[in-house]
Amino acid sequence: MVNKKVLIIGGGVIGLGIGWQLAKSGATVTIYDRAEAGRAASWAAAGMLAPLAEAHNEEPELLKLGCQSLERYPQWVRELEADAEMSVGYRAEGTLIVGLEPDDTHQLRHLHTSQQDLGLDVEWLTGGTAREIEPALSPRVTAAIRCATDHQVDNRLMVKALQRSFQICGGVLHENSTIESIVIENGIATGVQTQGGFRAADTLILAAGCWSAQIEGLPDALRPPVRPVKGQMLAFQMEAGITVKNVIRTVRARYPMSVYLVPRTDDRLIVGATSEEMGFDTRLTGGGVFELLRGAWEAVPGIYELPLLETWTGLRPGSRDNAPILGKTPVENLIYATGHYRNGILLTPITAYEIAKLILTGETSETIAPFQLDRFLR
Repeated sequence: MVNKKVLIIGGGVIGLGIGWQLAKSGATVTIYDRAEAGRAASWAAAGMLAPLAEAHNEEPELLKLGCQSLERYPQWVRELEADAEMSVGYRAEGTLIVGLEPDDTHQLRHLHTSQQDLGLDVEWLTGGTAREIEPALSPRVTAAIRCATDHQVDNRLMVKALQRSFQICGGVLHENSTIESIVIENGIATGVQTQGGFRAADTLILAAGCWSAQIEGLPDALRPPVRPVKGQMLAFQMEAGITVKNVIRTVRARYPMSVYLVPRTDDRLIVGATSEEMGFDTRLTGGGVFELLRGAWEAVPGIYELPLLETWTGLRPGSRDNAPILGKTPVENLIYATGHYRNGILLTPITAYEIAKLILTGETSETIAPFQLDRFLR
């Protein structure tokens, strides 16, 4: 069963993670990426592992999946760091969600009540207590919610570690290699047409992020409903006296968007992110950067003094219901692992472990059963 020839379309953290797990199990795995592996949404992300902070009452299955993946993160990190022989910057300080004025506090209370209704392990803090934890917070902070179990990982280090581990385990990676089409014969996926010709495979995995719906050869009815959602982001260099240890998220009742600030072990401070339905447009805009700067400065005023290191955009793969599309399709031997939207980094371990198990055993686990493509076909 392990002597399978698997071909993965897409070399982000999802494709690399699945490929690494399968290659470790003895499968012959080849990944094709349209550009440089892991340099799209995986590289642009902030690396927050925050199922509690992003919990919504109307998405119980997604919350459960996120919490299950977070539980597996320590095991994932140990395994990945051992194989890659490098750190992935996993940090467990937690997340603070802060409000800056009375209207924000009201919204924060509503969020806290919702989290409690879901049985989540969260703690209400006064503004003063929040500043004791993070002295760089603005004196305007009125209240906060502490999500102690929401952690973070350095997604760019994880990309490098996954690529290294995948190749160490015998995986083959083709970068800057466009898949011209998926080849389906009599309802069975047999391989792909590449620029270099036909490549046969026992199993095909579509993990091409926001480009998944654009791959030729798929029947129209089975195209994954995945679209690009643009996010603009910034990075600062933290300096003595202006440092942050926890992930900080804002709740702003009167502004068009909230922001988050994510500290890195190398003293970078990531600030994100806009959420824009702009197709495949990856340009930075004055308005987007302004809103990020304003939101970050209001939460942590000292950011005004910090050097700005980098600005960038990424395209999240958003599905129709904001949840990933995982598992078997009506086409035999064609597996989907796409549409992770804002949770790609969080859901990488659960996706990699469960999709690898599906391919090696043929059985869909209860964990990913609610996320199959068929929910859009009913």
